[in-house]
Amino acid sequence: MIQPTYAPAQSAAARIHRHLAKHSVVPESGRVATLPDLPTLAALIDAAFWTSLRREEGYVPRVSLAFVAPAEVMDAVAFAASHSLEPKDLTKLAAAVERSGLHLGVYHQHSELRAWGITRTLPRFCVVLEVLQPGLVVVKRSPAEESGKFINIAVLQGDEVKIIDPDAATRPDYQFTADATVNVLLQLAVSMRAHGRGGTLLVVPAGSENWTESILQPVTYSIEPAFSGLAKIMRKDVGAKPSRRWEDALARAVDVIAGLTAVDGATVITADYELRAFGAKIIRRKGSPIVAQVIVTEPIEGGTPVIAEPAQFGGTRHLSAAQFVHDQRDALALVASQDGRFTAFAWSQSEDGVHANRIDALLL
Repeated sequence: MIQPTYAPAQSAAARIHRHLAKHSVVPESGRVATLPDLPTLAALIDAAFWTSLRREEGYVPRVSLAFVAPAEVMDAVAFAASHSLEPKDLTKLAAAVERSGLHLGVYHQHSELRAWGITRTLPRFCVVLEVLQPGLVVVKRSPAEESGKFINIAVLQGDEVKIIDPDAATRPDYQFTADATVNVLLQLAVSMRAHGRGGTLLVVPAGSENWTESILQPVTYSIEPAFSGLAKIMRKDVGAKPSRRWEDALARAVDVIAGLTAVDGATVITADYELRAFGAKIIRRKGSPIVAQVIVTEPIEGGTPVIAEPAQFGGTRHLSAAQFVHDQRDALALVASQDGRFTAFAWSQSEDGVHANRIDALLL
């Protein structure tokens, strides 16, 4: 196998391979995808990275490489002759699989990694590398069920490699369980980030009006009665495996709420997903001190907490979100920046302060 020329490929592959081996799940029944060995993973990273730097007729390639054998998938589009993983070849094929849900199947053929076809279906826990933009590659695994978000394993951007720490990503303060069958907050965060305008979503306790003390009154876009479209969908008993129809309805409802965050001000929903307002202006609660510092973390291996002033790592949205959570300690604030950064703010009882968790790596 050709040795990688992307300098971090080998070391990144070693770290990712250890992570995959450590966190691999052995199901009671059913098949799971084959885990690539270390040289294979390094070769996949190398090919994905150099492909990300190319152009095809002015377009930046977006391609998803799935390490899967033809026999492990159904209804795939199989090429009569497989293709190499040379960046020039992958760049040409990228246009065919740039739409969501399509993957370029890659597997060993005659002691060489080759692109053998296009597939929409993947076995459980299949390793996938997504080329998102120049120099940015995300390593993922397909979910345990047919539905659900892919589980992010690592983010490689230039010479920076971030390995997701599942324990840090799923701490109770944030409820961003990456491998849950249905995680509404995670879906809302992804949808908020997707519109690219930035925004703030406040999640407040159901049945309480205390949060209004931290909102400038009157609210221009107050919702009365509360809109319960998303709440009704979540109240339906979907069992262990949601139907495609239910998932589509959920996705539409999530996009409605997330779309409102593009309006200047904050969108407010309750913990049971009822919409109360959007375009709301956050203010400091009467008698409350100005939040002086926050504990900033990122759910990656080796990450260490940093104490910072809110203005040091974000703008007005971040400052107001930190103040809101400081004053309303049973609430959660999600903040999307226009540059793609995403931060979840929550009050930490153990640390006695506002905790800001940078979760961009979970949403790519």
